[in-house]
Amino acid sequence: MARRLLAVLAVALALLQAASAKSWLDKRFNTDGTVRTGYDASGQQVVMLNLNQQSGAAGFNSKQQYLYGEFSIQMKLIPGNSAGTVSCFYLSSGDDEWRDEIDMEFMGNSSGHPVVLNTNVWANGDGKKEHQFDLWFDPAADYHTYTIIWNPENILFKVDNLFIRSFKRFAGLPYPTSKPMRLHATLWDGSYWATEKGKIPINWSNAPFVVSYRNYYANACVSGGACHAGSDRWMKKQLDGAEWGTVKWAERSYMRYNYCEDGYRFPQGLPAECNRY
Repeated sequence: MARRLLAVLAVALALLQAASAKSWLDKRFNTDGTVRTGYDASGQQVVMLNLNQQSGAAGFNSKQQYLYGEFSIQMKLIPGNSAGTVSCFYLSSGDDEWRDEIDMEFMGNSSGHPVVLNTNVWANGDGKKEHQFDLWFDPAADYHTYTIIWNPENILFKVDNLFIRSFKRFAGLPYPTSKPMRLHATLWDGSYWATEKGKIPINWSNAPFVVSYRNYYANACVSGGACHAGSDRWMKKQLDGAEWGTVKWAERSYMRYNYCEDGYRFPQGLPAECNRY
């Protein structure tokens, strides 16, 4: 009996140690709103952001600031009717009008319609640089990996193993290069904007809305500190021919908005970078 008890305790301790090793929220982030945690079958920590009409927005933001890096996370989005919600994974230097920001925003849908991924780059307060894509899978059925690579030459957006966008740095044009940024994940009410340009607001009878995050990864240069080992892999990363092929595939098959094609929004002429790609 004593041996059996000791064996059970040993297994429990091993599982606890494994879970602790894979815990990342409390070590690296502060939280806001209703944030719950659990563990999946492999011992990987799962962080769940909850949104209802009473609780308001929820999120977590990194304790450290970064200047360049590779950041990824696995997300499982809201099932069913998520119209009006916005689920985010992004970097930001702050809330001021001159901020830098790199966004991956998932705009909720009414049932049966694709979830839209909005990618955007802000540089010194200029943020009208969106590329939007219909996701080609159900992002609520399982976890998918979303990645941002930010280096001095370009910003790369990746879904699972496919690059879908490159925002290049051009001489004389704004680019996020000097303002340290924190990593954020948020879930909030974007009824005024998120779904069909605000035509379909949140239906609170479907609340609570839950987005799950797991397997957070960052290899980045900490502001005022050193870069992590292996930073050369992403610091010098630019797309090769095959990777540009996946970008063109995403643009051709799933892009629903490209700011470089929106002459109505830019009556004085398209942004200068649009003519340099």
